Amino acid sequence: MKLKEDLNPFLLQVLHSIIWVYSAVTFLPWYFLSGASQKLSRAKRVKARPVNSTPGSPYRSVNSVHCLASVLYPGCDTLDKVFEFAKHRYKERDCLGTRELISEEDELQPNGKVFKKVILGRYNWLTYAETYLAAAHFGSGLAALGQKPKSNIAIFCETRAEWIITAQACFMYNFPLVTLYSTLGGPAIAHGLNETEVTHIITSKDLLQSRLKAILLQVPRLQHIIIVDDKPTAWTDFPRGIMVHNMAMVQALGAKTQNMSKPPNQPVPSDIAVIMYTSGSTGIPKGVMISHSNLIAGITGMAERIPNLGREHDTYIGYLPLAHVLELSAELVCVSHGCRIGYSSPQTLADQSTKIKKGSKGDTSMLKPTLMAAVPEIMDRIYKNVMTKVEEMNRVQRTLFVLAYNYKMEQISKGYSTPLCDSFVFRKVRSLLGGKTRVLLSGGAPLSAATQRFMNICFCCPVGQGYGLTETCGAGTISEMSDYSTGRVGAPLVCCEIKLKNWEEGGYYCTNKPNPRGEILIGGPNVAMGYYKNEVRNKEDFFVDENGQRWFCTGDIGEFHPDGCLKIVDRKKDLVKLQVGEYVSLGKVEAVLKNCSLIDNICAYANSDQSYVIGFIVPNQKQLLALAELKKIRGTWEEICNNSEMEKEVIRVIAEAAFGGKLEKFEIPVKVRLSAEPWTPETGLVTDAFKLKRKALKTHYQEDIERMYGGK
Repeated sequence: MKLKEDLNPFLLQVLHSIIWVYSAVTFLPWYFLSGASQKLSRAKRVKARPVNSTPGSPYRSVNSVHCLASVLYPGCDTLDKVFEFAKHRYKERDCLGTRELISEEDELQPNGKVFKKVILGRYNWLTYAETYLAAAHFGSGLAALGQKPKSNIAIFCETRAEWIITAQACFMYNFPLVTLYSTLGGPAIAHGLNETEVTHIITSKDLLQSRLKAILLQVPRLQHIIIVDDKPTAWTDFPRGIMVHNMAMVQALGAKTQNMSKPPNQPVPSDIAVIMYTSGSTGIPKGVMISHSNLIAGITGMAERIPNLGREHDTYIGYLPLAHVLELSAELVCVSHGCRIGYSSPQTLADQSTKIKKGSKGDTSMLKPTLMAAVPEIMDRIYKNVMTKVEEMNRVQRTLFVLAYNYKMEQISKGYSTPLCDSFVFRKVRSLLGGKTRVLLSGGAPLSAATQRFMNICFCCPVGQGYGLTETCGAGTISEMSDYSTGRVGAPLVCCEIKLKNWEEGGYYCTNKPNPRGEILIGGPNVAMGYYKNEVRNKEDFFVDENGQRWFCTGDIGEFHPDGCLKIVDRKKDLVKLQVGEYVSLGKVEAVLKNCSLIDNICAYANSDQSYVIGFIVPNQKQLLALAELKKIRGTWEEICNNSEMEKEVIRVIAEAAFGGKLEKFEIPVKVRLSAEPWTPETGLVTDAFKLKRKALKTHYQEDIERMYGGK
């Protein structure tokens, strides 16, 4: 994973000698003053152990061997009590922040498309006390509009302060909150709303007009639509029986004495807090029932892994979908510990983001977050963009960057820091995320070792890679911040235990040597109540053991290392047996090939009645155009992607990357289809967390599948 040092060998040797002398002179004073020995011993310590010596025995964190953690604060066993506790403790601290919109304009692009560009101002903040009051008034107002305790209510909205205010209002008044991704298609939205029988929904003006309005006739029970946007609008052309309200108006209704004087029907720990619909990566979205006690256990486990949480100036940037369990859990962790949350979006995150007008500041530059969560797709993009800029540097700049990068990689692998490199070489890269990030959390999908190490080095902070699912409240494992190893997801959190179950078809057994392997099963108080109105899947995926412990069968394959850390090695649904008998892990193929600079995204595909793997690829435009120029292939972007000679060149490049990544010959795609259009959640080909929707991709590329397998 070291970068290539392209320099005269003699000069290179001189530079390495200078680095060696510098390291030798500064090592001893730095080693004792920085506490490096303690950090190193902490990184190497055993972090989880099996509860007994029987093969397949559950692993628990060394901090919860005798009892799994389930409560964050004594007496706070429901989410409304947790927020009330935070309100009393952090009353005057900033809680939720939103940037003011200064101006908005249309900008014509060279290709003729029109992009909307914005100039944003400072963040305006609500304190914890103000946020609590806003939530209480909104919950009271919803009750005045006829919303009943234990009756489902839906939110279909982008990530913003009003989302979390709505959630806290529902927790206070015991309204189970149904969450739906804002990128779901019409049929999936209607399915979720009808299955949960909601009469009230909270949404935004944009989503009401673009997605919700078209399906209102398919949701006959719906009576009230609450719009979170500030500006009042006259709403017309709605089906009879549906009333549209503004959030501020509902809050004003709730603030009236006759409504606030009615005490809320408070929840108990076993009551449903959220029915979270999955992204639908494997078909129709499923509603996961999550109780108050489930979520509290999950955030208790997560919070334990983040060092020094609750410092007064800790700032989290919220931009991932709040309908995703990773973002919701992360924000609940922050709110419960007095951190402030500044809201953003993928289109306004950085100075170079698509909606930010050139010359104005993106959200990270303005907010300067100390805490951030990201999905691997976003980190992969940052990695490739920075590395492309490194290639464009002059020789001296590139040499200095590469030497510093390789030096720091060597140092952090030993547990040492590099303050001079951080200050003089990586400061500009670090400023892309505001310059103050101290913890990066990665979840939603596996993060490649190359990208993880890049983020460690260039952003000068640990990357806590985690593993969890909606069905476990996002909680399973998170790597410790002192652990700089790559390719692993850490030890079980203090709220759960994890065991491995034999999977004979794939050849994974908990008796495998040197490390036990098998399907990952997660048990503990964070395991959800099950799927809403889906007893068949509940019996397949959930079970309760003889001790009353609830378990979820993940379908992922993992192995435990001697220090108790988990590594994800496969997925049952991604394993395909080829015609000649070899098993191919599609996820493994994709993980290796995504490190190739030519590839922005890839979906590997194989039929059991065929003898080879094929692939659908979203190429990196800059890299592919450079390759096309080298090979004298000309045309528009679409023509280049559809050129058969270009496909052959891409196959040659990815074959080299595959051999470098130690893929077997039968795992390497033999034929590919290049996609001129990127896969975004809006296309329906990936989820909001950018996980591949294999079924949708197969349908989309069906003609290409037939062509590549010789049918056409």
